[in-house]
Amino acid sequence: MSTRKRPDLAVNPLFTRPGEATMLDRYAIPAGEMLPETAYQIIHDEVMLDGNARLNLATFVGTYMDDAATRLYVETVDKNMIDKDEYPRTAEIEDRCWKMLARLWNAEHPTRTIGTSAIGSSEACMLGGLALKRRWQHARRAAGKPTDSPNLVMSSAVQVVWEKFCTYWDVEPRYVPITEDHQVLDGHDLERYVDENTIGVVAVLGVTYTGMYEPVAAVAAALDEIQKASGHDVPIHVDGASGAMVAPFLQPDLVWDFRLERVASISTSGHKYGLVYPGIGWVVWRDRDALPDDLVFSVSYLGGDMPTLALNFSRPGAQVLLQYYNFLRLGMDGYRRVQQACQDVARHLADGIAELDAFDLWSDGSDIPVFAWRQRAGHSEHWDLYHLQDRLRTKGWLVPAYPMPDDLSDVTVQRIVVRNGLSHDLAEELLDDIREQVAFLDDLDGPMPRERRRSAFHH
Repeated sequence: MSTRKRPDLAVNPLFTRPGEATMLDRYAIPAGEMLPETAYQIIHDEVMLDGNARLNLATFVGTYMDDAATRLYVETVDKNMIDKDEYPRTAEIEDRCWKMLARLWNAEHPTRTIGTSAIGSSEACMLGGLALKRRWQHARRAAGKPTDSPNLVMSSAVQVVWEKFCTYWDVEPRYVPITEDHQVLDGHDLERYVDENTIGVVAVLGVTYTGMYEPVAAVAAALDEIQKASGHDVPIHVDGASGAMVAPFLQPDLVWDFRLERVASISTSGHKYGLVYPGIGWVVWRDRDALPDDLVFSVSYLGGDMPTLALNFSRPGAQVLLQYYNFLRLGMDGYRRVQQACQDVARHLADGIAELDAFDLWSDGSDIPVFAWRQRAGHSEHWDLYHLQDRLRTKGWLVPAYPMPDDLSDVTVQRIVVRNGLSHDLAEELLDDIREQVAFLDDLDGPMPRERRRSAFHH
């Protein structure tokens, strides 16, 4: 945080009433009260400086729900998801939601699986990873083998949650580097990373950097061959933060889910392409054997005895109800139409950017509605994608530029995430602004300053 800000917060006299302070300590709770209208206006005016959510093409997180959903949110914001005794219908709806997802993801017996909601897909990933580790530990102990060196295999392009998981729970991360020839984890050279201490492999359905699907079926086939050669039976967790809520609607014939025997668990983010406001994720295991019983706690709380599976305790129940609202409101056809509309806009934008001599597409939005591009080699010595990022920001657009992960860290790409709410008309405005800014940069007589490299990359 900047240390150059004034330590006091000035309150516009028009907001205040007689007797209220017009100067407050910025970093201390005030000594006295103020009217709710005054406090509201102070905060309302300050957050006006935030960006326009509709123009934020960096984030995957949803920024729009309809008026009925917003009304439901206001009516249920006080519900505590952990308190299943006080809010039994909310708990019942949570149960319905993950069973709906189990069916969507082709579990053999959807009502006999097990799952849970979470604060977001990061917590869901943590729970999936913990189950992999605990299952591996139980199997090793049963065989009289040590359990002190677990490892997890994944692409170098995974989301940071997996680095956190490995750090927090003492698991060695084994990153398979992506390359120009293998742009995602596709099973290539997987045998070099898997051994008897591998608790699982993470396959990402919609890589954060580029939006591309990792071919889960190919990864599973590679693990089948590894098992034949070595005996190592390694499960897969599918990190479907975005793709698990896109593929069933746009690519229903793609085999990536519980149709593959090696897929032990799947996580997703309800507040991404699940179309809910921030604060909801989901994880489902293929059956109850995939989730060790000792990860589920029975808690006596507020008058009831209840099972809990979460890293958090008290947490919002409203987002669970919003997820159920969307399932009812949209249905399969509605989700398909919304996701298809997003993908149509993404493909249109990708085609428009591909027409510019300055760029080469890295991905084209044909998986999730996300795509990335890089500057064409030798196009200009005067500017790069960070300069374009900054120029677009002056128009209100947040279009991040960032380096690719290790082994491709010399490659910089720029990415657009198309979410519900980015219309074809807005997309045309964006393309016009990109063309205008590229023309401006191409006309420069000399190089733009290069000392400032501020990535706007957001997961």
